[in-house]
Amino acid sequence: MSDLRRMLGIEHPILLGPFGGLSSVELTAAVSEAGGLGAYGLYGYDGDRIRSVGAALRAATPRPFGLNLWLPTGDEAAPGPLHAAHAQALQPFYEAVGVEVPPAPERYLPPLDEQLEAIWEVAPAVLSVVFGVPSAELVDEARRRGIRVVGTATTVAEAIALADAEVDAVIATGMEAAGHRVSFLRRAEDSLVGTFALVPQVVDAVDIPVIAAGGVADRRGVAAAFALGASGVQVGTAFLATAESAATDTHRASIRATAADETVLTRAMSGRLARGARNRAVRAIEAGGTIAPFPMQNWLTGRFRTVAAEQGVGELQSLWMGQAAPLVQARTASDAFAELLAGVPEEKGGEAG
Repeated sequence: MSDLRRMLGIEHPILLGPFGGLSSVELTAAVSEAGGLGAYGLYGYDGDRIRSVGAALRAATPRPFGLNLWLPTGDEAAPGPLHAAHAQALQPFYEAVGVEVPPAPERYLPPLDEQLEAIWEVAPAVLSVVFGVPSAELVDEARRRGIRVVGTATTVAEAIALADAEVDAVIATGMEAAGHRVSFLRRAEDSLVGTFALVPQVVDAVDIPVIAAGGVADRRGVAAAFALGASGVQVGTAFLATAESAATDTHRASIRATAADETVLTRAMSGRLARGARNRAVRAIEAGGTIAPFPMQNWLTGRFRTVAAEQGVGELQSLWMGQAAPLVQARTASDAFAELLAGVPEEKGGEAG
């Protein structure tokens, strides 16, 4: 099996989880500078914004970094008559932060082609994708430009589908992980496999490097991932809690204060299943019984979540975190990286050759 470090051009097999809306140039660069693979989530970014992020990352670090895209699934809701009704259902949250109920935009998300055009210009070392299998055209174009493509699976069947599409590596993400469940062959609710069970089965099923994600927050989780056959780890929550991330202070404090059994999988905030703290907004939206389809719900809640973050109102934010949140101790990216690196087996943690 190919050495993941050599493949990605990194020193250590530790990858930063890409955060949709919570990525920062500072954190991405810090992980890359430490010898891992920094990553930046591009959810909702148009071409110009992607180019701007790429330029900022190039200025911040000469080392490899990854960019992450959400693949369209074909069932995304478009702005239409339902927008106003769903917006009205969320009116109490807009009032709570002092903003008007938002009218429908022209579109909720930029086209994939526009995003890809910008990514080809930025030319990151790695393009990772979630919510599907990249097309042969995408993989071929990335390969032509020297960009590695990494897919994300929540089941063995998804991992096999990605391997068949000739991606370079696959992230096996267990249900413990923070944020969205990126299932694409079946409903996310029917694809809930824990990391400890998922990783070794994916390792047995595919002939490309497997990166473990979900429940990895310290050296013990890293060591366990390698014992299961993983070639690397992708870590989200432990880095999200550091000073370099784009999370608010309220979000960071919540990560350290939330027990493993207090996180919840919910569609309340985005219309897709995601793991985070069950705060006031999640409880009220679930109790109301009206959740718009994705990405309408994500756009609508985003109008009040953004202001709530500015106001420090954690009860109205999306407080994404994984079940390993209570294990998070580090306050800086360098400390978090050092803790994770301590769990990498000696023969796998050296220089890329």
